[in-house]
Amino acid sequence: MLRIGNLTLPVGGDMDQLRRRAAEALGVRPGALGELEVVRQSIDARKKNDVHYVYTVEVSLPDEAAVLKAAPGRNITPVERVPYTFPEVKRKSPLPPVVVGMGPAGLFAALLLAGHGLPCIILERGRDMDRRTLDVGDFWATGALDEGSNVQFGEGGAGAFSDGKLTTGTHDPRISAVLEALVEAGAPADVKYSHKPHIGTDVLREVVKTIRSKLISLGCDVRFGHKLTGLTVSGGALAGVEVEGPQGRYLLAADALILAPGHSARDTFAMLHRAGVPMEQKKFAVGVRIEHRQRDISLSQYGPAWERLPPSDYKLACHLPCGRSAFTFCVCPGGQVVAAASEQGGVVTNGMSLRARDGENINGGLLVGVGPEDFPGEDVLSGVRFQETWERVAFRLGGGGFAAPAQRVEDFLKNRPSEGPGAVIPTYRPGVAWTDLGPCLPDYVTGALGQSLPLLDRKLHGFANPDAVLTGVETRSSSPVRILRDGTFQSVLRGLYPCGEGAGYAGGIVSAAVDGIRVAEAVASR
Repeated sequence: MLRIGNLTLPVGGDMDQLRRRAAEALGVRPGALGELEVVRQSIDARKKNDVHYVYTVEVSLPDEAAVLKAAPGRNITPVERVPYTFPEVKRKSPLPPVVVGMGPAGLFAALLLAGHGLPCIILERGRDMDRRTLDVGDFWATGALDEGSNVQFGEGGAGAFSDGKLTTGTHDPRISAVLEALVEAGAPADVKYSHKPHIGTDVLREVVKTIRSKLISLGCDVRFGHKLTGLTVSGGALAGVEVEGPQGRYLLAADALILAPGHSARDTFAMLHRAGVPMEQKKFAVGVRIEHRQRDISLSQYGPAWERLPPSDYKLACHLPCGRSAFTFCVCPGGQVVAAASEQGGVVTNGMSLRARDGENINGGLLVGVGPEDFPGEDVLSGVRFQETWERVAFRLGGGGFAAPAQRVEDFLKNRPSEGPGAVIPTYRPGVAWTDLGPCLPDYVTGALGQSLPLLDRKLHGFANPDAVLTGVETRSSSPVRILRDGTFQSVLRGLYPCGEGAGYAGGIVSAAVDGIRVAEAVASR
């Protein structure tokens, strides 16, 4: 195969044009090309009067060495695809591996193990996707929260109610295995090559259900409504897990537990702490959701071509005079701000968008980093208490019923309460309470947010639009703890394999899935 980079196409260009560009770069006729596969697609909007697509493709054709030598174009390299291979399975235990959590880490750990002859028992504290979707919809409509089935807990994990973004900063060879499995389960093929791939929460939910069906067909025992409540230990190694299910408590013998709890499993963190499992505090970020009209951001990003392009997103950051940094996180074009609480008495926000990204607004987290020096105490769970404190303040400020406190950007910068919306209508349900956001985050966070808005507006004109809406609070950007593991991916409690975002080893769907695969490899080859 030959890889050709930096092939440009105008907005509206098609695959025939792309094939001709590839043939020109190689100095051959388009008909001489064999299979052409897009491996990367991005948008170059640096010049608003010349916005275009940029592609990297791979092609096959006879006598590639001679073609490469004579090719007139640049950015051409030979490539040899090396498919991901799972290691040799050496596990001999008669006990099936136990997987806790059906987010991406748990799902992919179970999928790889089951696909190589090691079907698992999978424990998910929440409900199946269909029931969970109904529970979440009821919460957004009425404010009636089910603590066992919500945006954080249930089949698919927290990512099932997000944008389904598949961006990652890693270059692990396992990524291809993740994307292939997602596409096989129904994800759109463009997630394999898009510069900023996304599935959309509506499609992702169906993908997750398909993966569950495959797990069952491979022999996995999937148990919804079964929560890990304790560990049994013998000789410094895991001997079993204590579980609370719909019919009561029971003990499950286990010598390999893949723990993928999600970043909001606070009761699980507390149980592990009581059991003496080593953990450490971890940095994360807190802030608000900022919401704009999508057309305004797309116009600012793309200029006159914006209506012929997909809805734009953004990724912004700045270092502030106070010594902290502010940045955007989990941007959801054409999406909505969602109520993401998992406990009574606390407001939590997140963002979500469907595959079409055709909503009126765009939203993103606007966050400031915090660390152990900011937490109330030195014990490992002080970051959890920090989150809980500000979620409860936001609940009170919103007036109860899970209404979220909200403020226009102009009012936030002038330190005055908002009395209602301007041009941007907030999408958060069950609804917002217009107020002053100052009290619902630490002073150093609100101060940093206020400093960041004008600076970020210089990078993206309109970001500090007076009518943009700030909705608080966002506290679950990542896990507040890391469950320690060694080079074998085990805790000092042998047989316990922490993994994924909740365990402190990932930061998104793809990186969590990749971490689940790493842990599956360790379990299989032990």
